[in-house]
Amino acid sequence: MKPISKLPQKSTSWQPVSTWYNQSVGKGGNYYHQHVVLPRSLQLLQLTNEPTTNLLDLACGQGVLARAIPPKVTYYGVDIAPDLIKFAQKNDPSANHHFSIADITKPLSQPSLQENSFAHATCILAMQNLRTLNGTVENACRYLQTGGKFLIVINHPCFRIPRQSSWQVDEAKRTQYRRIDRYQSEIEIPITAHPGLESINRLSHQPARSAAVTWSFHRPLQAYTDALTTSGFVISKLEEWTSDKESVGKAAKMENRSRQEFPLFLALLAQKI
Repeated sequence: MKPISKLPQKSTSWQPVSTWYNQSVGKGGNYYHQHVVLPRSLQLLQLTNEPTTNLLDLACGQGVLARAIPPKVTYYGVDIAPDLIKFAQKNDPSANHHFSIADITKPLSQPSLQENSFAHATCILAMQNLRTLNGTVENACRYLQTGGKFLIVINHPCFRIPRQSSWQVDEAKRTQYRRIDRYQSEIEIPITAHPGLESINRLSHQPARSAAVTWSFHRPLQAYTDALTTSGFVISKLEEWTSDKESVGKAAKMENRSRQEFPLFLALLAQKI
């Protein structure tokens, strides 16, 4: 199995799905942003509401994290998709918040960014969509102060592997469990952004339109820890976040138990040494 970095190059920008993604996330984030990802991220970051507190948000998307942080924090968001940056700027009037277009997997060259100047950096729910890890991690290290915190949040790589993991039910035991077909191999996986589009075309008798595709890059957990430690970080905390949703009906007990056993997200908090 070839490492992802050796496979033929495909664009990983979310520019082609920017409108759909912005509508999906909205100003406050989707359900999991609001109930799990943003509250737990802010707990780990421990941002103080002071102008001297600053944050570099790598792959900021349309700025959902910027709108959740304390208002006096100085924020810089970077993303490769121009339309997502436009959405971020439109929905965020704060003078303390700045957005720019750049490929975070390559060395950044924004004049407004100064090396060794940030106390916090983040990459929230984006690292699994990047072809390479090292460039992004090196950018975080380059711009963080010594002792600065870097928070990565990803779909849990052990339990949420597109096309290679699924829910199944053991009827004899009356349990719902997670089936994992592959884990150790690095895999690039195409994801249809809005798979119902073809069905809509057929029902409305409209000319066929292809649903846009994004790319997910599965890696084992070790790939993330290796990228951090080789770039100058020490991992200070690891958290696994489960869903807070609750089922109802005859399968509720089984579903609620399995929901609490298999986390949706993995958070890695690292510190620059």
